[in-house]
Amino acid sequence: MSDIDLNLLLALDALLAEGSVVGAARRLGLSPSAMSRTLARLRVATGDPLLVRAGRSLVPTPHAVDLRARVPALTQEVRALLRPAARGLDLAVLERTFTLRASEAFVQAFAAPLVAAVRGVAPRVRLRFAPRPDKDVGPLRDGSVDLEIGVLGQTGPEVRVQTLFTDRYVGAVRQGHPLLTGEVTVERFLAFGHVVVAQAAHGLDPLDEALAALGLARDIAVVVPSFPAALAIACASDLVAQVTDASLHAEHARPGGSTFPGARGLSLPLPTATFAVSQMWHPRLDADPAHRWFRRLVQGVCRAANDRPPYD
Repeated sequence: MSDIDLNLLLALDALLAEGSVVGAARRLGLSPSAMSRTLARLRVATGDPLLVRAGRSLVPTPHAVDLRARVPALTQEVRALLRPAARGLDLAVLERTFTLRASEAFVQAFAAPLVAAVRGVAPRVRLRFAPRPDKDVGPLRDGSVDLEIGVLGQTGPEVRVQTLFTDRYVGAVRQGHPLLTGEVTVERFLAFGHVVVAQAAHGLDPLDEALAALGLARDIAVVVPSFPAALAIACASDLVAQVTDASLHAEHARPGGSTFPGARGLSLPLPTATFAVSQMWHPRLDADPAHRWFRRLVQGVCRAANDRPPYD
């Protein structure tokens, strides 16, 4: 394999990411002239110009755009393959940033106990929570996300999945609400207006499907972007908020005291299926000692935080 130089792959990754010879040189610690010579070698190796002049800047060719979607993950694989195997894991001195892609509901419920658990044993480890606007597997594949947490959707066949806990939707009302006395029948439940979170407002959620099967529908008075917003409205009115059991439990378990101490939970009057919340990662991180430790920590924190009694 004397005709293959893996340094060209690293240079190609830097050039495609930076879109600049100077930027790529700075990233790799090379001189601009050395990077220009490397670009020339890459053009010969690929049979494509890759980056061409457009005014004062360089723009990628169609072939370079195609490579840009594939090269980062391949580079990550090569770096992992050629990195010396870890002999041990000293959490006291471990310096690493773990990026988690998770919903706002998960961050609200589990970020605080997770941060406390990490800081207690690995004070130099940083956590970065990124929003989860979709279920695209791309960030796991390209290495920009270490762990994805949420309800499993369409994912890549190679992605590893581990269930953290099961959750369900519950109702939340203010202290002293009429629904807290007596049986919560469907008729009594539907006599009040409802607050739902936007992510549950696209199409029919499980409760609306169960109601529709009976020819019924609830009065959705307000749609909000988060569970805390839903709780705030419910605590200041007679509206019924639909939240997850985990989010309501986390609100009451908040170390500094609940923002909504008057919020009370109640089971929905119709049975709805529970749903699994999982953590997902790329298989290249399977054997990484630090990542394995972090996965076990996340699992332990989630299970401990979800040890909660039912509302009925």
